[in-house]
Amino acid sequence: MTVTIRPVVKSDCDLVCRHREEMFRTSGHLEEVLAEMAGPYRAWQRASLEDGSYFGFIAESDGTAIGGIGGMTLDWPPHPLHPQSSKRGYILNLFVEPGWRGQGIASDLMRAVETELRSRGLSYAILHATDQGRLLYEKSGWKQTSEMARQIGSSPG
Repeated sequence: MTVTIRPVVKSDCDLVCRHREEMFRTSGHLEEVLAEMAGPYRAWQRASLEDGSYFGFIAESDGTAIGGIGGMTLDWPPHPLHPQSSKRGYILNLFVEPGWRGQGIASDLMRAVETELRSRGLSYAILHATDQGRLLYEKSGWKQTSEMARQIGSSPG
């Protein structure tokens, strides 16, 4: 079977939303959180596809979607890791259907989105890795950073 990679289009909204939900489900997120996120995410995704701020790629085999990935350009002040640029790339929503994993499709999708980021003039990108995805990213040269996170409004604990 031949796998092809094509750009995401506006009509892929439902597919991207399903891939994202499955990605989070696979990484152990609770169903009630996924249900709470579904509507707001779909509205964001639809708007981001409409205005072009979200771009990405879909992997297909015989016209059937078997994976996808997304990308964005983030406004970010010049930083020691990109001292002359006020932008960063952000990669999100990498997902490959379970029956297609282990065949290099995720790597192909990563290469496609990295090429697109470079074509947009970006020299630095970030992503958030699940435990399942970490090895793929490390094999491709990605490095762990020192990012920390906190829910704002909650008390420190």
